[in-house]
Amino acid sequence: MKSWPAPAKINLFLHITGRRSDGYHQLQTVFQFLDYCDYLQFQITEQLDVQLTHSIDGVDDENNLIVRAAKLLQDHANIEQGAVISLDKKLPMGGGLGGGSSNAATTLVALNQLWKCQLTGDELAQLGLSLGADVPIFIHGHAAWAEGVGEKFVAISPPEPWYVVITPDCHVSTAEIFASPQLTRDCRSITMSRFLSGEGRNVCEDVVIKDYPPVAEALDWLSQYGSPRMTGTGACVFVDVKHQQQAQKVLEMLPENWQGFIAKGCNESPLTQCVI
Repeated sequence: MKSWPAPAKINLFLHITGRRSDGYHQLQTVFQFLDYCDYLQFQITEQLDVQLTHSIDGVDDENNLIVRAAKLLQDHANIEQGAVISLDKKLPMGGGLGGGSSNAATTLVALNQLWKCQLTGDELAQLGLSLGADVPIFIHGHAAWAEGVGEKFVAISPPEPWYVVITPDCHVSTAEIFASPQLTRDCRSITMSRFLSGEGRNVCEDVVIKDYPPVAEALDWLSQYGSPRMTGTGACVFVDVKHQQQAQKVLEMLPENWQGFIAKGCNESPLTQCVI
């Protein structure tokens, strides 16, 4: 049975330029994918039920983004089939790598093909947006400069280095960070060319490191190998290096009981490469 990848993403920078009347934040960011993925398998059934073979700790199946995405597509396209879905979970939850959104996007893309829904990528992205602001970028499938709440994007091709990613032993609440009075919400907009010349940072870092010492410690430790950054609202942090061997050596130096992995930056999503 075919396995469908649901890749991680990282934010190469993250600015907040304002806040909308509905409470959502206006962002500027760059999304890039990693070749580090969850994997999903889909068995199509003649019953309408959508089932997960294994539940995720702390998330009941009805609220799982995989199940919600499948049922959303099923209802939208009037599909009279169901699916049994299995998930091989690799990405840490709550780490800022977009695992839940990526799972939802892969579910939409895979079932659109397997159920023969014939929706376009734009239609799938519009559906996915109702599940989360990050879902469309995973359907879009190319590294992107993003604005709005993260759903308005244009393709961009930054360098594709190797990354060392540390997953600190803490769970950072996105809602908590975005609600913090200390969060900078008035960044001056920058241009794509200024980002490519080295400008841009993650403004959420300052808030997170005050309340989550493991994130601060990971950033400090990685700083001996380059200029580390945090992705999203954390907790994962990363540093880029030129070669896989160098990344592996850094990973091997991780302090005892720390967790991490290495991955190649990808401007084209592994999911895009998987679609026939």
